[in-house]
Amino acid sequence: QVQLVESGGGLVQAGDSLRLSCEASGRTFSRTGMGWFRQIPEKEREFVARISARGGSTYYADSVKGRFTISRENAKNTVYLQMNSLKPEDTAIYYCAGGSLYYSDRLPSQYDYWGQGTQVTVSS
Repeated sequence: QVQLVESGGGLVQAGDSLRLSCEASGRTFSRTGMGWFRQIPEKEREFVARISARGGSTYYADSVKGRFTISRENAKNTVYLQMNSLKPEDTAIYYCAGGSLYYSDRLPSQYDYWGQGTQVTVSS
């Protein structure tokens, strides 16, 4: 079983940057694709980015492409989300997810385990 713990959220101004981290426990971390999702109240959870097990391929939602970068350090059991040029519409709870099998996985149902989320608030 894998447990995920996110950190790095906070309150920033539009145009600022944040880096989210997600630390995983368990021995399967380096063998699974990982993703980031976000959610605002009364909306469905939205795909943000995904990275393959070894980090060789990444996949982004159009809304964050060119501004966000997903990366991972398997030696540290950690996946990151570097967020630059933040906009107020990026405000959400951000969730780390694992267990993805395929490059284009962008549905929550395609991920097996989740972190508790970290709040990101971008003021205008």
